[in-house]
Amino acid sequence: MATKKKKKHQFPTAYTVIIIVLLLVQLLTFVIPAGNYATIAYDTSNKDFVVTRPSGKKYKEPATQATLKKHKVNIAVKKFKDGTIYKPVAIPNSYERINLKKPNLWQAINQFFTSQVQGIAQSVDIIAFVLILGGCIGVVHANGAINSGMQALSKKIKGKQVLLIVLVMGLISLGGTTFGLAEETMAMYPILIPVFLLAGYDTMTVLGTIFLGTSIGTMISTINPFSTIIASNTAGVNFARALPLRITMWVICTVVGMIYVIRYAEKVRKDPTKSVVYDQYEEDREKYLNDADFNKPANFTWQQKLSLIIFGIAFIVMIWGVQQKGWYFTEISVVFLTAGYLMAIFSGLSEHKVVQAFVDGASDLLGVALTIGLARAVSIVMDDSHTSDTIMHFFSQQISGMSPLIFIWFLFIVYIILGFFIQSSSGLAVLSMPIMAPLANVVGIDRASVIDAYNWGLGFISLVAPTGLILMSLMLVNIDFNKWFKWCWKLLVIEFVLCLVALGVGLLVY
Repeated sequence: MATKKKKKHQFPTAYTVIIIVLLLVQLLTFVIPAGNYATIAYDTSNKDFVVTRPSGKKYKEPATQATLKKHKVNIAVKKFKDGTIYKPVAIPNSYERINLKKPNLWQAINQFFTSQVQGIAQSVDIIAFVLILGGCIGVVHANGAINSGMQALSKKIKGKQVLLIVLVMGLISLGGTTFGLAEETMAMYPILIPVFLLAGYDTMTVLGTIFLGTSIGTMISTINPFSTIIASNTAGVNFARALPLRITMWVICTVVGMIYVIRYAEKVRKDPTKSVVYDQYEEDREKYLNDADFNKPANFTWQQKLSLIIFGIAFIVMIWGVQQKGWYFTEISVVFLTAGYLMAIFSGLSEHKVVQAFVDGASDLLGVALTIGLARAVSIVMDDSHTSDTIMHFFSQQISGMSPLIFIWFLFIVYIILGFFIQSSSGLAVLSMPIMAPLANVVGIDRASVIDAYNWGLGFISLVAPTGLILMSLMLVNIDFNKWFKWCWKLLVIEFVLCLVALGVGLLVY
């Protein structure tokens, strides 16, 4: 009698993980009371402050330092006027419960579905970038540029595989710590996956190199305007004098991350069965290497070379625009769409093949695009239920009056929790710094330590938070979340301990 083969348990997909998180957040909104802090924002058109009360009522006040002092907002007024502080800032000690009726079952169900559609609509600029990027990659694949490029590269990287990890991870981490390179790294996966597989590594090595690079970089932010600088300005401190410790911490964490990835990657290169994703080893090589014979001499045509050059220039322009011009995804999408047109002209492919390749490439990243929109739905539910400020108020009440070391360690954990719900670095900064920074004075420590706790807590949770970049990155490399956690949990422990030690050192040096 034939026995039934036991069905192997599979971890939920990225879509399901986000839906579970969305459901949990919706359940929390039934328990957590609604409330708001009053906020103050600069109106560039009328050149005055707009104060919004917890009830939602708004009124205008003169855009002066005296107004900020009256509201106990310790920020220079010029920071509002020059655009450095561009989001509404929470006013300390202004939290109030608001009379917001909890939704009934039907309303909750409606919100569950509506928030997902709204999330996709509000993420349309990022989704457009992902789809256009996929289309460009499809064209580069279609004219054989990637295969030919890898054939030419195969001989050059032999014996230098480790250097590949060091260079890619180091540069990405540098981009993260200086200008917040994060979502833009999604463009790197389709190009680097074949290169890493060709070097003898696996897709987990690619994920570790790119995602850990950007996560460590943004976590240990030094001069990132979207986190450290805006948080420092909102807290009323100069970010520059805390740089030595932050730079040291960035170097240590980046090197630790590199060693962690390299040790794993070299084990896999020497013995592929050591791979955490060995069950998809053959499938990955077939998918990304297309059974190309890399021992054959490379037939690198001028059209293929030009396609790769155009694609490479698009990356350079993207990084320049983000860093120097403050570009966001609309401008970045235009850059890659322009690159797509140029590649179509010089690819050597017929019009039909170019269009088909572009559509096929975009469809390959459609799942990633939808995941981005679904993740945004969690923030929408939090905003609509007015629970974010209540969570903030609760934790601010718990940490006042602690000893300095316990305070800063507990604050780090608080930011890990807050970062799970609020993944926006600038949003969390302007919401929390006016509330948390004054508590540093109460316990007798420098406000720069609060900035570190905020940065490192938010960055730490981003390594595993489903509301962040990890699920999109996992979809790009076709790896389940449980495999990622199994691979990185030891590094999480190491980074957690490093953050606690550095926060303690900060109390001595600031």
